[in-house]
Amino acid sequence: MLSSLTFALEVTLPISLIIALGILLKRIAWITDEFAKTGSDLVFNLTLPCLLFVNIATTNLTEQFPSSLLIFAASTMTCAFLIFHLMAFGIANPFARGAFVQGACRGNMAIIGLALSVNAFGESALTVASMYLAVLVVPLNIFSILTLYYHQEKAPSVKAVARSVLTNPLAIAITCAITVSLLPISVPKLLLDTGNYLAKMTLPLALLCVGASIRWQEFYTSRILYWAIGGKIVLIPVVATALGFYFGLRGEQLGVLFMMTAAPTAAAAYPTVRSIGGDYHLTAAIIAGSTLMSIVTSTLGLFLLRELQWV
Repeated sequence: MLSSLTFALEVTLPISLIIALGILLKRIAWITDEFAKTGSDLVFNLTLPCLLFVNIATTNLTEQFPSSLLIFAASTMTCAFLIFHLMAFGIANPFARGAFVQGACRGNMAIIGLALSVNAFGESALTVASMYLAVLVVPLNIFSILTLYYHQEKAPSVKAVARSVLTNPLAIAITCAITVSLLPISVPKLLLDTGNYLAKMTLPLALLCVGASIRWQEFYTSRILYWAIGGKIVLIPVVATALGFYFGLRGEQLGVLFMMTAAPTAAAAYPTVRSIGGDYHLTAAIIAGSTLMSIVTSTLGLFLLRELQWV
């Protein structure tokens, strides 16, 4: 039991400490709101796409494609969106419905999920986690946009949805990387080395910005807030991991599934709600609350998985 607990803490504590450092640096004014915004934009638009491109483009997809994991994950998250979409009809305020669904289902896989996966299972998990992102990042973005439009009683604009997906830097990087990997295209070593340098900036910079972006005043007494947080960091990862084990996922792949589904609500959910319409105050609170509470739930979940010898 002690070895399982030590393993779980060794994985989650470094991530937690960098987030806490972001909170501290913001508090002592070494990091400003402008820095956090600029840093987050840099990660989303440049360093994270570089990380995904380098890892996917240099992977032999025909030999290392974790098809069972990805089919299961895509099916599970689609079901999760549909279930929470139906649950949202019980919320009296229509402006809170879309925020609730997106907050409960759209995870910060690209930053915290990826960081925890690599910390837990080493560099080999980076390829599996990158594949996971490659398959799920676009449909989850589309589901989020359609959900927000639906609960605002607006007709979803095909043009707006297409623009959001086609201009997404992660989607562009993933598409280019898959093309390079599948075709006999050789990426110059100079470009790969440059991409690697940028990729190495991603996780520490992103985690600092996550910490700096947390707003304590966004916590308020709301049953919807805590239902969304509970769904995101407890219900979905528990159900997904248990079903994944039942259907034969083991070891690194089951661990990546847990880390990705247990990741807190994505920070990108906030600007999405602001632009389409909805309760963005609720969204901000869900992001902050799930980010802080996921430190505990991820540690506990990884401890249990290790103790049960599932990973």
